[in-house]
Amino acid sequence: MSQTLPPQHQDRQPGRQGEMRPQPRSQPLAAGCGKLRDRVVFITGGDSGIGRAVAVAAANEDANVAFVYLEEEEDAAETGRLVRELERECLSIRGDVGDEAFCRRAIEECVNRFGRLDVVVNNAGEQHVQERPEEITAQQLERTFRTNIFAQFFVVKAALPHLRSGSAIVNIASITAYQGSPMLVDYSSTKGAIVAFTRALSNSVIDRGIRVNAVAPGPIWTPLIPATFPEDEVKTFGQDTPMKRPGEPREVAAAVLFLACDDSSYISGQTIHVNGGEVVNS
Repeated sequence: MSQTLPPQHQDRQPGRQGEMRPQPRSQPLAAGCGKLRDRVVFITGGDSGIGRAVAVAAANEDANVAFVYLEEEEDAAETGRLVRELERECLSIRGDVGDEAFCRRAIEECVNRFGRLDVVVNNAGEQHVQERPEEITAQQLERTFRTNIFAQFFVVKAALPHLRSGSAIVNIASITAYQGSPMLVDYSSTKGAIVAFTRALSNSVIDRGIRVNAVAPGPIWTPLIPATFPEDEVKTFGQDTPMKRPGEPREVAAAVLFLACDDSSYISGQTIHVNGGEVVNS
């Protein structure tokens, strides 16, 4: 396979977008036209990667943005700058989405700041490579599930009293929910749970006029990649897709934006696959 990315690795999770080369592309693919005008979008993991691209895409469509992040201060500050550069308000909240009490506080802070909540994007996630399933510790298993799926329950539970007819929830799943990943067994399991959560939640709240959908990205160039894989795997990341390249965060954000706005008013309980042309069973 040919090299598409400079070899690189980061020794901590979450990764840092500011350290990546090349920088992931966060800017929207098209000029905004007010599809989320004056709405409020709440995003988990909004400091970098897909979350940052969603924040910028929402601001580009005239939404105000609140996002949570774990501890990546510089990345979070850059997301805030990009949103405010589009002349929209931005609220950043530091904390661990695996903690239900924090999720409640974050939603309350968002509503107190903006007076409403219209769109929830459950994006935060983590993954840890293990060569064999026996090497996955109980601690890792619980941590991965807390960040990837428990947090989505916590955020939705806190957000539902504030959502109204016309609101939308978008969950970030993964191609691994459909294909599996032999070295990411626990991560793949959480992503499968997110697909089922999306379908069940859609059926549960559709009578309130709230739509729930998911996006299942393939290999996307985000800080999670150099923070997860060794240099020799990073340099060919995405080459095994039909398009022979990794996706950019803004390409996922475009799908999230579609599901968040009224363009998708007759769509709920579905998953959009943004994976470079890989055909999967949905």
